[in-house]
Amino acid sequence: MKLVTFVQNGSTHIGALITRAGEERVVDFSQADPNLPKDMLGFLAGGKATLAVAQKAIDGGAESVTLSSVKLLAPIPHPGKIICIGLNYSDHAAETGQPIPKYPIIFTKYANTVIATGENVVLPRVTDQVDYEAELGFVIGKTAKYVSAAHALDYVAGYMPINDVSARDYQNRTSQWTMGKTFDTFAPMGPVLVTSDEIPNPNNLKISLTINGETLQDSNTDKLIFNVQQLIESISEVMTLEPGDIVSTGTPPGVGMARNPKRWMKAGDVVNITIEGLGTLSNPVVSE
Repeated sequence: MKLVTFVQNGSTHIGALITRAGEERVVDFSQADPNLPKDMLGFLAGGKATLAVAQKAIDGGAESVTLSSVKLLAPIPHPGKIICIGLNYSDHAAETGQPIPKYPIIFTKYANTVIATGENVVLPRVTDQVDYEAELGFVIGKTAKYVSAAHALDYVAGYMPINDVSARDYQNRTSQWTMGKTFDTFAPMGPVLVTSDEIPNPNNLKISLTINGETLQDSNTDKLIFNVQQLIESISEVMTLEPGDIVSTGTPPGVGMARNPKRWMKAGDVVNITIEGLGTLSNPVVSE
């Protein structure tokens, strides 16, 4: 199922993106079945039982509206945690001159960074070194603590593309990357959250990024150093993961800072990230 958070007539709803008669349409869960949760975190926490209720409503012909009549928000507009992984592709580590990590490198973003597909990435006036990073993101579906890799995928609600936008000068000012990663609009995500039952193996998905139609990143998640299961095992040793928490798994090679000449994002660019089975996240770039 393709889960969405959207605005219609000034109100925020959750639902599913479906195709009927060759047209993309949105089912509003609050209209499809009044017993379904009204927010995405509640829906995810309901697990397989809630998904089954929603699927039954869709299969039963629940009313839908055209995709063009609503505005998509990020699937998780206000996540409790956004946990990001650095240097998680060996060839990306090599292009940045960094050693292969022995343990996952963790940093964070915050809810102020979250935007949806179609919304503007805003280039801050204090930097001219804003970079792109295509990443596979996954969302936690149930509380996870001390979860083994063998059982980790049971805790994943779904997957989506994420752009880990980074101001490289701010990122490299100190040994901690947070300031370069947390400007407003620096975490585009979506367009939808594809539920995990549709993605049996997240560790073998094509991932690519284009800017203005030019391919700058082109890889596969089978090249992750620490795969989805290993990341959940490592992170849940330290912190309790909760429904709606997001993990962004790292970027493949081809980032702007490693190019010669360097390729920073600029006003007027349109950045598209496509991941196999998950759709395309598309964002224009504007100056502050």
